[in-house]
Amino acid sequence: MSESSVRTTTAAPAPSPTRHDHPAPVLGSLGLFTVLLGAALPLIDFFIVNVALPTIDHDLAAGPALLELVVAGYGLAYAVLLVLGGRLGDMAGRRRLFLTGIAAFGLTSLACGLAPNAWSLVGARVAQGAAAALMLPQVLATIQAATSGHRRARAMSLYGATAGLSMVAGQILGGALVAAAPLSSVFGESAGWRSVFLVNVPVAAVGLVLAARAVPETRADRPAPVDVPGTLLLAVSLLTLLAPLTEGRAAGWPLWTWVSLALFPFAAAAFYRVERRADRRGLIPLVPPSLLRLESLRRGLALVVPFSVGFGGFMFVIAVALQQGLELGPAQSGLSMAPMAAAFFAASLAGPRLVRRHGSRVVTAGGLIQGVGVAVLALTVWRGWPDLGTAGLLPGMAIAGFGQGLQLPVIFRIILSDVPPERAGVGGGVMTTTQQATLTLGVATLGSLFLSLVPGSGMRDALIVTLLVQLGAVALTAALSLRLPREVG
Repeated sequence: MSESSVRTTTAAPAPSPTRHDHPAPVLGSLGLFTVLLGAALPLIDFFIVNVALPTIDHDLAAGPALLELVVAGYGLAYAVLLVLGGRLGDMAGRRRLFLTGIAAFGLTSLACGLAPNAWSLVGARVAQGAAAALMLPQVLATIQAATSGHRRARAMSLYGATAGLSMVAGQILGGALVAAAPLSSVFGESAGWRSVFLVNVPVAAVGLVLAARAVPETRADRPAPVDVPGTLLLAVSLLTLLAPLTEGRAAGWPLWTWVSLALFPFAAAAFYRVERRADRRGLIPLVPPSLLRLESLRRGLALVVPFSVGFGGFMFVIAVALQQGLELGPAQSGLSMAPMAAAFFAASLAGPRLVRRHGSRVVTAGGLIQGVGVAVLALTVWRGWPDLGTAGLLPGMAIAGFGQGLQLPVIFRIILSDVPPERAGVGGGVMTTTQQATLTLGVATLGSLFLSLVPGSGMRDALIVTLLVQLGAVALTAALSLRLPREVG
């Protein structure tokens, strides 16, 4: 097609302001802020509850198994439905699904905050995770479809920074809210943990208004129908792996946990075969195996696994260790994470400039720096326990956070750099599903390791062993980063 014909086509009258489906959607600064707000909410809520668990247990008499379900129920629903949420956005419109998701997230957060008992809270958390799975995939897909060039690179860097900061800020915010208990006149002693959910309601309302005004509508040109067999098999695969790992220790490893783990490899193999068969027949499966032929996506996802396992496990374990081991209050426990958040933010701001100069080696450097931070934390715990405070933890937290900030935003950019816009929803769904599933896996595995070591070895030694295991995950991430494409798109 000639340049003049392109100009003729694009010179058509502009659509009316009420429409959001024009051929060349543009995500402005306010729209980017809005979708990043939507990206922050689900990750904050995955971690915000960690510091509230002791007060939930005290108020609702939940017990260990139900407390783990409060965390795992959200994470499982979120992980299982993320790819489906991306596919639905491709079909029905990403703006529409984002609006639906953020409204549902606000309503389910209200249900969590008003839950009268532990089982009601678990049910509301599962529904909240499902709402998050509708909302989050639309963020990456909208960025991919409505930005290009430098603006896309900047937006992806901001997305990675938002994701990392949200995971740390969740526990800082949770500690502050639990300690402040602003609604004590209404809810009494339970106000602290209820406020960590109720705070989402006004934020979601603001996000809903902003999204209706500033987020453009995008959808795939040829949206594929929902892959029902693939969706069901992916759900079975994730559930048979994550459910027994998250609940097994608290439940005493009953028979169902071992049966479920034994079924996992068969479910995963069946999922892969069904998706590969659909891909070969020219259909569009839920997770196209052909998408994994993209070197940047395949190698980037390989880094997300050890990074997120270590990160998710660390955030859960450190919350327990600080509150139950060092007997810090929720506010002081959350404040101990502030150096990590501040250093992460500083590194994420420096990241784009460093990437232009050094490419993907920034990820390798970040892994090495994070490893030093985790080692410093382990040494600090070994020498200073049980007299540690916020100041003593600061060096290790800051160094680790700076290393994480050099890694995560860049990894996200690399994963999606070669995904075509028409597959933006699928690519974003695959990435966020991998991240969320492995965060949950980290809580399950490192959390179970830590809690199983505490009775025999004590809190200090259990924490040191867990930090050393995380150090192994960091080393693996750094080693795998050497296989990334040197140039970052």
